[in-house]
Amino acid sequence: MRNTTIARVLVWALLFGGLGVAYIHGQFGQTPAKLDLIKVKDDLFVIHNDFVPGNVTALITNEGVVLVDDKFDVDHDNIMAQLKKATNQPVKYVINTHHHGDHSGGNAKLLALNVQVLASEEARENMVDGKQGGLPTIAFDHHAHVYLGGKNVELYHFGRAHTNGDVVVLFPAQRVLAAGDMFTFGDATPQLIDYAGGGSAKEWTKTLDEVLQLDFDTVVPGHGPVTTKQELRKFRDSTVALRTRIHDMIVQKRPRADIAKMLQTEFHWAELHLNVSLDGALAELR
Repeated sequence: MRNTTIARVLVWALLFGGLGVAYIHGQFGQTPAKLDLIKVKDDLFVIHNDFVPGNVTALITNEGVVLVDDKFDVDHDNIMAQLKKATNQPVKYVINTHHHGDHSGGNAKLLALNVQVLASEEARENMVDGKQGGLPTIAFDHHAHVYLGGKNVELYHFGRAHTNGDVVVLFPAQRVLAAGDMFTFGDATPQLIDYAGGGSAKEWTKTLDEVLQLDFDTVVPGHGPVTTKQELRKFRDSTVALRTRIHDMIVQKRPRADIAKMLQTEFHWAELHLNVSLDGALAELR
């Protein structure tokens, strides 16, 4: 496994413990990340870094910009600089796919620019519980739309997966889905279940099945490069395999250490991930 992959998995593992947000801000939130602007469609861009967590998606309209996620607070200026390469329009809305700081840490600075911040009710509650700054100004239950500059953006909250507040964002005219951390893609990137944030290994597949009913071809994952709907289907299938392997080993009364070793070798779980997430999976999947 390459060093960048090891580091990426380490970051993810730390994200899901009680120390996660504070640790990540300490390690990644002090220095702005080098970001790249990637054109997906004529009016749709992704702001991306291979290592530092959290993709940003930007829909450009003649009345302003709709963002999906906004990384860390310290990345705000770099995000805005990347947007300037594509448009002079101001940001009007930002949609948080969930509450984690690598996806919502830029909220406060955007709110100061009179940007409306949207999230699911559950994600907003998680932010309140975590005493996070930059709380969303608009929250919704299941389905919402943002209309700007004659363009339509659809927001869906289908249920629990990575957290209990995961939102996917569909750009129907562009046939693109921003999936947040319900789908992560790339080298050895496992399913990461934030039990403290209401996540569920058992319900993740059901939620993905709902997502896969939507009409899109291209997917922006929460982490990793832009990819295809077929890769999302593969991720869904690997989620079933993960859940099944854990359950079967529980039924066989295999010790915790054996299950941990299996997760490391077959699903690339890191040691710290095991320390903060394995007990939740064992309790849920018994």
